[in-house]
Amino acid sequence: MPADDDADAGSDARFVRPGGRIGEAGRVNDDSDTAVPSGYRRSAGTPRAQARRRELLELVTDDVAEHGLVDFSLRRAAKAAGTTHKVLLYHFDGAEDLLRQAVERLRERRVDSALAAAFDPGHAQTLAERVRAVWPVLIGSGEGQRALDQALGLAMYDPERHAALAADAADRFLPPLRAMCPPQWSDKHKDEVADLVFAALRGFLVQRRTGGAAGDVGGEAGLRALLRMLEREEAAG
Repeated sequence: MPADDDADAGSDARFVRPGGRIGEAGRVNDDSDTAVPSGYRRSAGTPRAQARRRELLELVTDDVAEHGLVDFSLRRAAKAAGTTHKVLLYHFDGAEDLLRQAVERLRERRVDSALAAAFDPGHAQTLAERVRAVWPVLIGSGEGQRALDQALGLAMYDPERHAALAADAADRFLPPLRAMCPPQWSDKHKDEVADLVFAALRGFLVQRRTGGAAGDVGGEAGLRALLRMLEREEAAG
């Protein structure tokens, strides 16, 4: 890529450079000659502008889901959305803001799929069976799984810069997990079990992504133990 391609509003600021290394150019240069002037977004709150913004975000989210976070840039996002990086800067506050919102949108999609699986009438509507039904969604290749893994990795590697990429994960998943709990449980009981299930599933996913351990490849043995525990918990009331 020509060197002068980096001059436009930090449009090629990378979160991860080729080869998977965390780049030093993770911040967008807002001092460039294409920075959005004060008052430029006055019409961005109109219904038409909001609809256009949602459309752009969906297109960029599709790109992130397919290609991950490696070499994400405004220029790449603009190409995926069929527009220019200046249009994206009109609707978003730069590459970091756009990427954060795309990752959040991926999590929304994932939660929607998980809820559909959990409450599918084709299986018993117990907490354990609902969690069992969610697991294939979490380990599947859809819903931008690779990008979500990368977002979590960046947040762990450099929380000062990239914490926002994972900040909404618990907020997205804990309410659905509470909803899967038996309705007669107290709010405190639901909160405790939802926290436990969220932490356990996240741990199983990390174990699966990093190769698992002897005797528990992919966290499957741990998942079975969690489901047995949930069955006992529900039986005890």
